[in-house]
Amino acid sequence: MDLPTEPASPEPVPADLISPELLARLTAGEEAAWFEFVQEYEGRMYGYLYRLEGNSEDALDLTQEVFYRAWRSIRTFRPGERVLPWLYQVARNTQIESHRRKQLQRFSLEQAREDVGFEVTSEKRSPVQAAESADAQDRVQRALLRLPPEYREAVVLRFVEDLSYDEIAQVQGVALGTAKSRVFRAKEQLAELLAGVSDVN
Repeated sequence: MDLPTEPASPEPVPADLISPELLARLTAGEEAAWFEFVQEYEGRMYGYLYRLEGNSEDALDLTQEVFYRAWRSIRTFRPGERVLPWLYQVARNTQIESHRRKQLQRFSLEQAREDVGFEVTSEKRSPVQAAESADAQDRVQRALLRLPPEYREAVVLRFVEDLSYDEIAQVQGVALGTAKSRVFRAKEQLAELLAGVSDVN
């Protein structure tokens, strides 16, 4: 007679999975659901964009545009997919297009919000930002802005936003090896620029 075996421990569930119920509410355009969604993720998006832009006003504007675009494209979100990699992809595309538009007419976010009914209400800081002293944060930000854009984005996604290399490759639209190489080279350059200010592991 076989002895009963203990059930296997369940795999940890990523914190950024959307429940089918919430996804249905978001897809239906329910305002309360969108406020809940924005409040949950606006701090992460703002922190990510601030690291890339180095300017709080631009980062806040882009964060608002990210959620407008997310609202417009939520039907492309696949059930069971993690939210953050999808949002980072939206944010990356938003930032790239914003820089292109600076040579043309700037996107009117105020017009966009008239159709949506929600907006980012505060400049939330990520836990990493909050933990750093003001001086150290400023020096880290200056160092980040000296990196090539693709390196800066890769290292922020890895060490600030805690994405896996597979997810970074997905967000940046490159091969896994390229994503790893970018993070490695960014770490090397940051180590030289910071000279002991930050311990990037």
